Amino acid sequence: MRVCVFAEPHRGATYDDQLRMARLAEDGGFEGFLRADHYRSMELEGGLPGPTDAWVTLAGLARETSRIRLGTLVSSATFRLPGPLAVTVAQVDRMSGGRVELGLGTGWYEREHTAYGIPFPPVGERFDRLEEQLAIVTGLWATPPGGRFSHHGENYRLVDAPALPRPVQRPRPPIIVGGRGPKRTPRLAARYADEFNLPFRNVSETAAAFERVVEAQERIGRRVPLVLSAGVVVAIGRDDAQARRRAAPLHVPSALPPEDPVIGSPAQLVDRIGEFAAVGATRIHLRLIDFNDLDHLELIAAEVLPQLGPA
Repeated sequence: MRVCVFAEPHRGATYDDQLRMARLAEDGGFEGFLRADHYRSMELEGGLPGPTDAWVTLAGLARETSRIRLGTLVSSATFRLPGPLAVTVAQVDRMSGGRVELGLGTGWYEREHTAYGIPFPPVGERFDRLEEQLAIVTGLWATPPGGRFSHHGENYRLVDAPALPRPVQRPRPPIIVGGRGPKRTPRLAARYADEFNLPFRNVSETAAAFERVVEAQERIGRRVPLVLSAGVVVAIGRDDAQARRRAAPLHVPSALPPEDPVIGSPAQLVDRIGEFAAVGATRIHLRLIDFNDLDHLELIAAEVLPQLGPA
């Protein structure tokens, strides 16, 4: 099982906070450090010291880590134009020596768009924009050296783009598409992505989402199957009291949909990961809440990862 750390800096974390966690995750044997791409906390209060841009942060981490994979889970298609996004991710991939992954989604949190003056179209248009962005990013990265890429769509028009800089990874940096959508999400993942992720739901919901994605792959005759991954919210401790303290932030009202956290012992987390593996997951993203609670990360590295076998 491949295990990554997933972090939410919009809840309140500086660049240095994120660097400490990413370095500790690297030293602890985690495969990746992926972060959310948000500009506002989900809670009505909090979020200090303020947002850090996801791709600016990942560029810094790319130069200050050496092994761990880095990426977004997920960037919002409303935040950036697809051409410059492809350039940005390719550049960060080069800065990291080929360790970057791009998670891309429609965007859903209207409050952060309103706060920073970012247009927030209806959900159907957001899906249309996401589909075009996936086509453009993958098209630019697939353009051979010296070639040009053009795209004429409803939302974006590119003419003779030089498709530079080129990412290090071949054929491209992995692309992650995820979410609970029953129709368009599986279709887009099957067509464009390397990984499908269902975030923070229970095992039965995750299994149903995986089945929809497998069916979508079969319909288009995809030969290389998607990596199937699950997100797990974790609050574990050396005893029940410590686990409950770590779970306290989960009870604060927020805009997030209902989640299915693991609150308890390292053994309970191992069991939950085993349940996800049984329905097809080969990668797990563990969502940790408190950037200052590095003991939480060390506990997982010491008592959970060794029980999962080699990645």
